[in-house]
Amino acid sequence: MYYRFSLVLEGEQDVLDPPEEADGGRGDALAELVQRLEAGTEDPSELEAQVHWERSGVACAECRTVAVRMLTPESEDAGPH
Repeated sequence: MYYRFSLVLEGEQDVLDPPEEADGGRGDALAELVQRLEAGTEDPSELEAQVHWERSGVACAECRTVAVRMLTPESEDAGPH
């Protein structure tokens, strides 16, 4: 027996509402971000690779058990890893 899996990890950075500009500076922050991205030398695919990772495959029963154990929170009080 085997298990098919699909794993997607996505990251984000909240640049549109930084705490010091929460009262209305969002437009400036967005304009600055767009300008920085347009002026940068990064390839868009490199930027995407920093925030998105997707894999799929097949896992045996033992590997599935290990993955489920790792992804299941131990308790509410466990805190960050």
